[in-house]
Amino acid sequence: MQKIGKLLKHEATGGVLIIIASLLALLFQNTILTEFYNEFLRLKSGIVLGEYKIIKPLILWVNDGLMALFFFYIGLEVKREILVGELRTPSRVVLPVVGGIGGVVVPALCFLAFTYGDDFAMRGWAIPTVSDTAFAVGILLLLGSKVPSSLKLFLLLLAIIDDICAVVIVAFFYTSELSNFALIMAGVLICVLFILNVLKVNKFGFYAAAMALLWVSFLESGVHSTIAGVIAAFFIPLKPIKGYSMLRYVENSLKNFITYIVMPLFAFVNAGIPLTNEAFGGLMHPASLGIIFGLVLAKPLGVFAFSYVVIKLKLANLPMGANYKQFLGLAFLTGIGASMSLFIDSIAYNDSNLFFYADKLAILIASFLAAIIGYQILNKNATKQEPVKAIVNDEIGEDELG
Repeated sequence: MQKIGKLLKHEATGGVLIIIASLLALLFQNTILTEFYNEFLRLKSGIVLGEYKIIKPLILWVNDGLMALFFFYIGLEVKREILVGELRTPSRVVLPVVGGIGGVVVPALCFLAFTYGDDFAMRGWAIPTVSDTAFAVGILLLLGSKVPSSLKLFLLLLAIIDDICAVVIVAFFYTSELSNFALIMAGVLICVLFILNVLKVNKFGFYAAAMALLWVSFLESGVHSTIAGVIAAFFIPLKPIKGYSMLRYVENSLKNFITYIVMPLFAFVNAGIPLTNEAFGGLMHPASLGIIFGLVLAKPLGVFAFSYVVIKLKLANLPMGANYKQFLGLAFLTGIGASMSLFIDSIAYNDSNLFFYADKLAILIASFLAAIIGYQILNKNATKQEPVKAIVNDEIGEDELG
């Protein structure tokens, strides 16, 4: 039991579970289990309150519901890092912010260059701009002390910037027709969350109830429902009230659920791609090529090039103990889109099979290529390192929002 406990606490485990879930999905979809798998995805359930009801198949409950919880967790992490963590230190922020912007702009332009002229295909421009942090950290940890621990810290900070960019992209670029009534209700509920925060209400149940209603409002509004999670996270109190920090408690409580259940389950319901001749033939479609080149080359290039410029301009420093070859290897690991790219793909193309699922197949192929290239570069340029302990100041500013 102790060995199992140690395994679950290992930071690489989340990435390994995502890989296993993806492989199981492919196995189920392409064997005699395919009917069971698809029936599982189409299994309907929901909530009925009088005349109002929400009935969805399982795959949409995962993509719209559990992923909202994932973004809520991300929102908690971002708030904590900005207020009391590494992102409140300007000298540490410059490199991941600039590198993160490069990792969004360059692959997006690359994808648009491949798909220009095809309006539907161009909707997927954000697919190669995101990274699967659990997967990337898992690869990095396989190298142990062969690479500086400062690279892991940079990767985690970069992931936060990446997540912020993903939130902005989903909120502003992937919305359908808007419902004014639902948006008004969302605005009212945001005010409720604000009042709870100002009054220093320290019972999470009140926040959870408001967040659930906010999720329903966004679900009906046309704005992607995952945004509800991010907004709600902003109002969860961080400053201890009677010795209890609600944000830290909720974040710690959710961590294992998100890592070991939500993300692997998301990978399982979305990575089940029929490996048909059409799917492999579709890899030559501009959308698939945009994904592959965007993740494998453009995203690493964007992260590395933008970071290189600010380092040369002496606006930031290379992570302590690392060299440029190691930094390049790390940049390739950011090309592991995996579950996050599948998420963007699902909302960009509304789970359409117009490309015969070649777009999703391209994500999986590109992610594994990026992982292999990044690992090889880092392993080849490995240097024995002493662990570097990051110093994090946990003092909370007086002007924070709870």
